[in-house]
Amino acid sequence: MKVYSSTKYENGLLVWKINRPEKRNAINYEVMDGLDLMLNEAEGDPSIKAVAIIGEGERSFCSGGDVAQFHSLITEEQAYVMLSRMGNLLYRLAILPKPTVAVLNGSALGGGCELATACDMRIAKAGTDVGFIQANLAITTGWGGASLLYEKMNPSRALQILTEAQVLSVQELKSFDFINEIYEGNSLHALEKFMEDILSKEAGVLKSYKESLVEKFHASNLKQRMDQEIRRCAVLWAKDEHHKVVSSFLKR
Repeated sequence: MKVYSSTKYENGLLVWKINRPEKRNAINYEVMDGLDLMLNEAEGDPSIKAVAIIGEGERSFCSGGDVAQFHSLITEEQAYVMLSRMGNLLYRLAILPKPTVAVLNGSALGGGCELATACDMRIAKAGTDVGFIQANLAITTGWGGASLLYEKMNPSRALQILTEAQVLSVQELKSFDFINEIYEGNSLHALEKFMEDILSKEAGVLKSYKESLVEKFHASNLKQRMDQEIRRCAVLWAKDEHHKVVSSFLKR
């Protein structure tokens, strides 16, 4: 069974789903392949007005990178190859000329938060936990997530969230303007309701507004900042401190 799926609806919404509930929808290389294909489709199909990303099941939106798979990456350069690949995908997602929304149907941790941050908007199920916990693994956000977060919310608050590396409630994150809306009940129904007014607009209008946002990203050198962030994470990845923490985690 594929670890991702892509569904296009008549109203112009493309819903891309990570389908690894047994791994808390962790991202591996195959999921990256799926994200690449989805972005190609969204970029090339004018009938797609907007994109939503969600996780399978009710427990997790995305738990970040697949620790078991990526633990084999030891050196700085080995880590950089993986980190930069996903970072480039998240940059493409950020500058996609169509509105994007992350549906946090369950917990979002580590790289899962970076994926959500790359989207323009975020809705979250009540009771969901969210945490930029990378610092607890002796690394930083490795896919450009800090640079993205500084674009999406108050930089001082973002720095606090990143350096404390705590798991936060969606209520807290809504008060920080990271979450647009908290919902209860069925996630797809909540997504449909949230996107109803947006999808009623002409595709050209949505594209124009998004392009204005992308211009802001270009003006702030977002791509260059993400690349530098990823390189710094690769340096930390190769250090003994990171490998020791991950080894302890895998032995649990």
